[in-house]
Amino acid sequence: MATQTTTNAESHIANRIPSNMRAVVYRGINDMRVETVPVPSIGPGELLVKVATCGICGTDLKKIHTGSHSAPRIFGHEMSGTVIAVGEGVTRFRGGERVVVHHHVPCGECFYCRKGTPAQCPLYKKVGVTAGFEPSGGGFAEYIRVMDWVASSCGVVPIPDGIPFEQAAFLEPVNTVLKGVKMLNLRPDDTVLVIGQGPIGLMHAVLASRTGARVLTSDLYAERHAIAARYGLKDPIHAGSENVVERVLAETDGRGADAVILAVGGNALIKTAMDAARCGGKVMLFAQTQRGDATFDPGVVCMDEKTLMGSYSSSFAILDEVTELVFGGYRNGFDLTQLISHRFPLDQAVAAIEIASHPKADSMKIMIEPVSDAGAK
Repeated sequence: MATQTTTNAESHIANRIPSNMRAVVYRGINDMRVETVPVPSIGPGELLVKVATCGICGTDLKKIHTGSHSAPRIFGHEMSGTVIAVGEGVTRFRGGERVVVHHHVPCGECFYCRKGTPAQCPLYKKVGVTAGFEPSGGGFAEYIRVMDWVASSCGVVPIPDGIPFEQAAFLEPVNTVLKGVKMLNLRPDDTVLVIGQGPIGLMHAVLASRTGARVLTSDLYAERHAIAARYGLKDPIHAGSENVVERVLAETDGRGADAVILAVGGNALIKTAMDAARCGGKVMLFAQTQRGDATFDPGVVCMDEKTLMGSYSSSFAILDEVTELVFGGYRNGFDLTQLISHRFPLDQAVAAIEIASHPKADSMKIMIEPVSDAGAK
């Protein structure tokens, strides 16, 4: 049995914790393996959480495919589960409590936090959740260790009764999306173009539409536009057969969109986004999370006064609003479980990552569930 530091009240739960668990271990570029590893031990102020479900995020995939991080690691950060053990001194949580876990939390006091850019906070950049090896989220495993500075802050969020683990696991990605939408300061008379209608792009479009703005959505797949329509998005652009820029200009009396959100990775569509924005408009890069060089016309920024901006990761300043969106919206028009196209048990996680890495018309959000069907509970 794994050694855990727990309160007396939780000792009966800790006694059922196994010594080993299954996890998807990153061993190098494109080398993911389901292995048996030790269940992480916890110390004072920490939590041990049994993972119910974890979404595969595009940033996980980029790390896997580019080798940007050293091996071995256990990735996965869009996770929810059940507290199994609590460390000495923990009073906010108890065994059996259902929670969402964030792997990053800001300090709230440093220069970057004071300046409103908490994702640049040194503490925020330090990962506070692990399933073993170098802390990297750990959601692609059966158990995760939540370190004290995450457990004692707003990084662990209780899940209300009646909300399934799968819906709750969207808390972190919805936060990142809402943060970006708020940075655009949209108005009800704005027209917004969202390029990409995967799960992140679709959520951008839905939240942008809630400001009252008109939202045009661009994607190659008709199937994704059909899903978007379920969320009230009614202005699709079929990028495989239509010229996106020309369509946007036609919809805006030749001006272009007031704001363009690029929710597709890579740099090839930056020019499309810039061309689709009106003079004085804004272009937000949301999925460009790999460093490199990109070419754009600086005159478009200077003389046409188009703003090129970025948004990265989450903001805990909007956590209350996000929890209301995700939890309150589950039965009120924002059921995000409808975005889930595939659910894989942990033993098939390598196949899950392969499908997520090569999105097709029938693939949207892909979840890894250490216990089959646990996410729906």
